Amino acid sequence: MTYLQLVNAVLRRLREDEVTTVDESDYSKLIGDFVNDAKRLVEDSWDWTALRTTTTITTVVGTSKYALTGYGVRSKIIQVHNETNNRIVEQQSLPFIRNVSLQSDNAQGTIQYWAIDGTDTNGDSQIRFHMVPNAVEVMSIYGVKRTGDLTTDSDSTLLPVNPIIQWAFSYALRERGETGGQSAAEQAVFAKEDLTNAIAQDAALHPEETIWNV
Repeated sequence: MTYLQLVNAVLRRLREDEVTTVDESDYSKLIGDFVNDAKRLVEDSWDWTALRTTTTITTVVGTSKYALTGYGVRSKIIQVHNETNNRIVEQQSLPFIRNVSLQSDNAQGTIQYWAIDGTDTNGDSQIRFHMVPNAVEVMSIYGVKRTGDLTTDSDSTLLPVNPIIQWAFSYALRERGETGGQSAAEQAVFAKEDLTNAIAQDAALHPEETIWNV
C-alpha cells in the first residue's frame, strides 16, 4: 500500500475527505506524520519476513571495516556467512575484536569474527571483521533492513498495513481528542491486537526463532 493510500485510509476513519496528495493540506501532512510514526513502531516491533534480505560484501585486502549500505542504525544482522570459505562467521563484541586485533598486531588472515563498529557519514552501520582479510573474500550478510520514512505519495511499504493504519488512527484520535465517541485509548487497544496478530502470523514462518528447548 502506498503512502497516499495509507493516509487516505486514516482520513476515512476520521470522517475526513480523502486527498489526492499527502501534501494537500496541513491536516493531511499531519496524518502523514502519524502514518510514519506508526510505520516505525510496527517496523521495530518484529524482524518481519518482508524486510529480511541478503547483502554481499566483497572484501579488500588489508581492510577490516565496511559500510552496510542502506542499513542505517535500526537494522539487524542475523547471520554472516563466508561464501568463499563456506563457513559461518561468529559475532563477537567490538571490545573483543579490538583486543584480539591488538594482541595479533592486526595480523591478516581468514575472517573469523565480526562486530558492528559505529556508523559512516551516511548514517549506515559499519561492520568490522577480524582477522584483517589477506585475500578477497565474499561475505554474505543476512539480516533485517529497516527503512526510512515514507516521503512521496507513491512510496510503499511491505509491512502489514492494518497495524500501521490502526496505530496512525490512534495517534490522530489522541491529537484530535474525539471522533464519534471513540477514544484514543480504546483505539490503541485495537491497534495492539492487530499488531500482535500480525507478529504471530509472521513469527509462524520462523518457529526456530521463537521456540527454545532446554
